[in-house]
Amino acid sequence: MSDDFTADFCDTYPDRTAVLGPGFTNYGGAAKCQGTVVTVRLNLNNSDLLTLLRDEDGTGKVVVVDAEEAYYAIVGEKLMQFAQNNHYAGIVVNGYVRDTAQIKDIPVALYALGTCSRKSIPVTAGERDIPLTFGGVTFHPGDYVYTDTDGVIVTAAPF
Repeated sequence: MSDDFTADFCDTYPDRTAVLGPGFTNYGGAAKCQGTVVTVRLNLNNSDLLTLLRDEDGTGKVVVVDAEEAYYAIVGEKLMQFAQNNHYAGIVVNGYVRDTAQIKDIPVALYALGTCSRKSIPVTAGERDIPLTFGGVTFHPGDYVYTDTDGVIVTAAPF
């Protein structure tokens, strides 16, 4: 990973970077990440995200999840272990996470709005590989994400 990261990219390429709005915190064990965007929209259940993280190679990828800020945990220790096992660089969640004491040691970045102890049980279908808009940014499948302690940026292609 380059030493230049989000602030430097925003300075160098201001017309090519979009910055995710405030409120997102990294709960994962990687201080920064970068990768190609894979999108998932969830509807009160994370089974589609679980399947993606468990069953697909995530090398060079960051999963962007829109749960529309619903107050239940989208990602916990189990999903973070799947993400690590399949080499995902990071996850950005427009929602909440749990098991933060355990996931802080898993070397995958995990940005979310906050924490919530409960998970949602009803199985509902999600959508994959669609544009997602939240935090003032639109994430398209195939875009590129960079994250670090300063925040999350998205670009159409890697720098």
